Amino acid sequence: MSTKKYTLVINPGATSTKSAIYEGETEVFTENLSHPIEEIQKFKEVADQFDYRKGAILDMLKRHNIGTDEIAIVMGRGGLTRPCESGAYRVNDLMKKECHDGIQGKHACNLGALISDSIASEIGLECAYIADPGIVDERPEYAKISGHPIFDLDASHEGVIWHCLNQKMTAKLYARELGKHYEDLNLIIAHMGGGVSVGVHQHGRCVEVNRALCGLGAFSPTRCGSINASKLIEVACSGKYTEAQLKKMVTAEGGFVAYLGTNDAYEVEKKALAGDKKSELLVDAFTYQVSLEISRLAAVVNGKVDAILLTGGIAYSKPWMQMITDRVGWIAPVKVYKGENEMLALAICGKEILDGVAPKEYK
Repeated sequence: MSTKKYTLVINPGATSTKSAIYEGETEVFTENLSHPIEEIQKFKEVADQFDYRKGAILDMLKRHNIGTDEIAIVMGRGGLTRPCESGAYRVNDLMKKECHDGIQGKHACNLGALISDSIASEIGLECAYIADPGIVDERPEYAKISGHPIFDLDASHEGVIWHCLNQKMTAKLYARELGKHYEDLNLIIAHMGGGVSVGVHQHGRCVEVNRALCGLGAFSPTRCGSINASKLIEVACSGKYTEAQLKKMVTAEGGFVAYLGTNDAYEVEKKALAGDKKSELLVDAFTYQVSLEISRLAAVVNGKVDAILLTGGIAYSKPWMQMITDRVGWIAPVKVYKGENEMLALAICGKEILDGVAPKEYK
């Protein structure tokens, strides 16, 4: 009789790897495996962290006395590959190559498919799987026009980069609470964490969302968001910065880091509540910009919005969520989902595959 009953979920982030064991949709345990910045900085490329992070996950399984013969499926966070449709995918050689090469960016999420597949292979499973990677692109063609053809994204290689996994799962949880299906609703969802993505979901498809990794949308703890193109050109042509420095400025050293020297939103909140004027100003600016993103997306569905959902780590801030709600509550009811639902999302996809739902092939 088979003892395989568990789903191993692997979700690599910048300085940690969230790992969990689920039995169906029930969480057995979750660990946030911390990777100190001094350790991460020893590796030249993200792909070089493979053995280090994989070892931490295997050590976790040993600590919890989880035998490899008990794992029925391994689910990993998807990486920055080419744009694809929403859904679950079998990890294959093409996906692994694109994750290793980081064709849309060198982000830790690229390790999700690589580590998951390696562990699955070692324990005798056919393969691993990912679901709803951050490069899912469901926008209509007219939404992809930039204003100048040289700046249009190449649809075969580039697209939006956003928090697809959490946004889709949050939408489905909300629909489940109503006794409805995700496909029945029009929802605007704001994910607020290290990056910010705000998407409008129309009957099961995210038809507009900002490119959250490198520009566009509200600023975040580490990212600039939409910035003045003329000023960017001026700075880029000044000779003071390399291309790499400018990209880092936009993706890792913008937002709260640039203005306040921290990427910790909770620290910013505490200082603002204590009366620090600069922190107060940045809180006002952040909640204002997120509200603007939400408001503009209402036009995409002709104002027919069933609900606005606020999620991500920053959603733990009750004052900030209230500030956003006060600005956008006229559009539709607002509901807050604190934190992320990415681990549960991957576990549910794993259960569906085990129950016979066929995954997609990455091509």
